[in-house]
Amino acid sequence: MFKSLGNIASLLKQAKQMQSRMSELQEKLAQLRVEGASGGGLVQVEVNGQQKVIAVRVDEKLLNADDREMLEDLLVAACNQALDKAKEAAATQMSELTGGMDMPQLDEIMGQLNSDSSPSEPPPASE
Repeated sequence: MFKSLGNIASLLKQAKQMQSRMSELQEKLAQLRVEGASGGGLVQVEVNGQQKVIAVRVDEKLLNADDREMLEDLLVAACNQALDKAKEAAATQMSELTGGMDMPQLDEIMGQLNSDSSPSEPPPASE
């Protein structure tokens, strides 16, 4: 009985350490900055490790080109590239946090976090 209490105490200690590490990870991800670009750098999008858009820069040439569709396409491409980089960086940080431990549920949790932060489709326009 005392052995199982010791195991529980050890698990609680590990859980508390993991919680502390997760807080550190969240702070690191909030500070992390990655950039996506499209159109040869004419459009640049900066996001943080929590997949939040921080900045968007559009070259003056595109604004003067009067081609709204092209600008929209370039914005989408730059955002997607930046978000992909942020996901990769978060996965790297998570791997460092877990120290290579095999945690099958971790991929599922990260997948849920990523899907929760993905933009949802706008509601259909009412007529």
